[in-house]
Amino acid sequence: MDWGTVRIGLATCDPEGILASPYGTIDQVRDLPAVRRRIARIVADEEVEVVVVGHPLSLDGSRGPAARSVEAQAAALAEALDVPVVLHDERLTTVTAHRLLAASGVDGRQRRRVVDRAAAAVLLQTWLDGGAPTHVTPASLGPPEE
Repeated sequence: MDWGTVRIGLATCDPEGILASPYGTIDQVRDLPAVRRRIARIVADEEVEVVVVGHPLSLDGSRGPAARSVEAQAAALAEALDVPVVLHDERLTTVTAHRLLAASGVDGRQRRRVVDRAAAAVLLQTWLDGGAPTHVTPASLGPPEE
């Protein structure tokens, strides 16, 4: 998932874990308990085995406010879900998603509506292709922001 301040982009993959595909978005990110409940329903309905959350590190690899916020949300998810939650470096996934959508002929207005789920698919694909997952434990990152 590509966790943003406005919406969360979601992606899923085939059962063999080979190909990531855009799944959808979650809007209304401000109601975090409701967002976590919705994610839990999706995880159960889609029989998700691991949740990969984009870790928005700075280009130099440092952890800024956005990264710390996502870490807190990932910790809350790890506490609420019965599957592992991992953080995966998401640097440049949105840029890559914009480029892929443009190359596919998706116009600017339509691109803005689907870029979050496309970025989630790029993120998941990089994880599937060999990213080193980092498991998140609730105690390791502190309390979620409400």
